[in-house]
Order: sequence, then structure tokens, then C-alpha cells
Amino acid sequence: MTLLEMQQRRAAILEELKAYSKAAASLGRPFTDEERTKIETLKTENDTLKENIAKATTDEQTLSFIGTLESELSQPASRTTQPDALGGGTRIDPVGPQPFKSLGEQLQAIAYAGMHGDNPSARDQRLKWELLTAATGSAQAGVPSDGGYLIQKDFSTALMTRVNELSQLKSRIRIIPIGSDSDGLKLPCINETSRATGSRWGGIQMYWGAENDAATAKKPSFRTMELELKELIGLAYASNRLLRDASAIEAIFMQAFSEETVFMIEDSLINGSGAGQPLGFANGPGIVSVAKETNQPAATIVFENIQKMWARLWARSRANAVWIYNQDCEPQLNSMTIAVGTGGVPVYLPPGGLSQSPYATLMGRPMIPVEYCATLGTTGDIMLVDFSQIVGIEKDQMQADSSIHVRFTTNENTFRFIYRFDAQPVWNSQLTPFKGSATKSPYIKLDTRA
Repeated sequence: MTLLEMQQRRAAILEELKAYSKAAASLGRPFTDEERTKIETLKTENDTLKENIAKATTDEQTLSFIGTLESELSQPASRTTQPDALGGGTRIDPVGPQPFKSLGEQLQAIAYAGMHGDNPSARDQRLKWELLTAATGSAQAGVPSDGGYLIQKDFSTALMTRVNELSQLKSRIRIIPIGSDSDGLKLPCINETSRATGSRWGGIQMYWGAENDAATAKKPSFRTMELELKELIGLAYASNRLLRDASAIEAIFMQAFSEETVFMIEDSLINGSGAGQPLGFANGPGIVSVAKETNQPAATIVFENIQKMWARLWARSRANAVWIYNQDCEPQLNSMTIAVGTGGVPVYLPPGGLSQSPYATLMGRPMIPVEYCATLGTTGDIMLVDFSQIVGIEKDQMQADSSIHVRFTTNENTFRFIYRFDAQPVWNSQLTPFKGSATKSPYIKLDTRA
């Protein structure tokens, strides 16, 4: 199990433990013996994962240290000795300088090189050193005559780390890293659209029969899901005046590009068209739309809507699914109740309320307010989604480079960041159940209520 998989499993364990706690609290009872046994099992698994994560982190640090040490020790061997032009013996070429300490420091060096382009000696040696490569995590020279420099690799890695930490949705999908020699991925998938006998697993069938009874052979049906890396490109212009303050420009760039990357990725997971960008589940063929109630007032959400959305969710997705919604929906959610006699019981439990949990819940599943959902009353203003049924691919870390010429006339430097990513829902159709006619899916949305 990889480090990322172990971290994701710990997050899943936390959700399971919270579910047990909520179930007991809502019924005003202690844990059952069966629940205690399961909780102890989860705690033991969590402790083991925590220990293994610590070991894996230490291993990664050790490998990084070995790589850095190897680079430092091998560098002097690459120096060449040449006859001194003055005839005084030999000259030894210098070893490259140490990498930049921060993104802000490197941006300042780039800006200074741009302002003194006619004086090569004014350029920071770390911007033009050509023996170091990106593979060692150090600076790699771009083309100084074109005014372009690559941003040091560990800074762009830090940007991607911020992206993953900020993400509420991307962290829930299945990510598959892509190798250096590939720009996409083909995944074989079972082509299952119905749970009727003879259609499960795309065609597998078994029979009850007596000895020597004949059985008809069946085989599964497969389809291929293709993912091709798309480029998410960000540009920023920074004045030379601003670049004089290394800490300020680093803070601005790290936060701005991290948050914008998260926004674009998560919006595409929901609303992506699939043309030059990921295919969002809301535009995929597998989504189920739940119709409004008869005579339901415009711009409302009623308990019957929630019940029917939950009933259409694929049963196996109930453990992982989350509700995502536009914050315009909260007044409707807060007033939603189940009628009991002359009173009612709340349906939606806000964080810290009756649920005693740090997050809001609906049908026992977390509620995540996002900007990407439509406004109240519009289709998709509230959705129920199992993000584990979305697969994504990414390649390396965010790439970053710069130019001192694009905005030369306005005394600004241009910085470009590129992140290569693609994603699409695993399901390419709704699923007809074994019994019953209402199709199921891991992606459920509520239709317009106008």
C-alpha cells in the first residue's frame, strides 16, 4: 500500500468511527458489542497505518537524502581541468552554486536578470548553471537569450502539495500517476449496465442444476476507458517593484496558484465538458436526475427530494458518498423536517448541532458546500456523489517557468505554471437493478424546481 493509499484509508477509518458515534448518539444508547468489536478493529488498523506511514515518510526522506548526497558527491567529479590562459598551470571549472532557498529569492533573481539583460555578469549564477538537472531537484537553466528560466523543482512540488491539502473533492477521487513516457492511460472496464440475470459483470452467469445438467457458457463484456492528460495553465504578471520583496511575492504566488488550481480541478470534476478538460460527472452518461415533486414550489428542497435521491444512489456507494451543494440551499436544508404527529424531526443536522460532529450531515453522510454547484432551484444545486467512482491521472508535479520579455514594456515579469491532469467518471451508464425499474448510479442530482 502506497503512502497516499494509507493516508486515504486512515481518512476512511475516521469516517467509519464518526458514523458509529453518530448512530449511538442519535439513539441515546451505548455502543453494542458488535460495534465495540468493529471499533477496536478499526483502531488497531489505524494504529498500524499510522506506524507504517511514519516508516514510509522516513524512507522517503532517506531516499531524498541519498539522492541529494549522491548529487553533491558526484558533482566535483564532473569538473574539468583546462590549461590556464595565462600559462600558470591549470584552471579548474567551478562547481555550481547552491539552489535557491525560496521561490521569492529565485523570482527576485529572475527579475534582476531581466532588468540587466545587457550585462551577463549581473545574472545570478544559479539561473544559468547548466550542469544541474531537474531530476536532482535543483535549478535547470532555460534559454537565457530568450529570457526564460525554469522555476526550481522543489518550489513547484510545494505548490502541488498546497493544492492537495486544500482540496475537498480531488482528494476523494482515485488518482493514478502517469509515467514519464506516457501522456494518457487506457483502462479496461466491465461493461455492466444491468443487474438482470445474464447481464451482471457484463455477461457472467451461473446456474443452479443437478449433476450432468448442461449450462450455457457466458463471458463478460469489456469496454475501454481512455484518459489523456490535459494542461491546466496559469499565468501571472509581477512588477519588478513587487519582486523586490521575496517573502511577499512567494506568499502571494503560493496561495493564489494553489487556490486557483484547486478551483479549476474541482469544478472540472463536476462540470467539465470533456473537450480539452476533464469530463465532469454532471455531464457524463451515468448521472441520475431525480425529478421534482408534483406541485413543488419553485426554488425549494423538500424531504421527498432527499429520500428519492438517496434511493437512487448505488447501494455500495452509500459508505463513501457525500452531499455537495450550493450555500444558497442552506435555508431550505435548515428548515427541512420529517412530520411526526403535530411536530417534526430535523432532517439536516448542521455541524455541532444534534449530530455533535464537526461537519453537517444528511442521511448520515457529510455535507460539503461548494461554489461549483448551481444556485438554489437549478438542476445540480444539490448532488449526492461517490467520488471514489471517478478516476483521475496526473503526471509529475506542477511545472513552472518564467519570461522576462513578455511584459518588458510594462516593467513586469511573466510566470507560467502548468499542471497536467485528466479525470472522468468510471460509470458510462446508469445501472438497471436486479429487481425494480428505477436505475441506480454513484452520481445523483436534483432536477430544476421552477
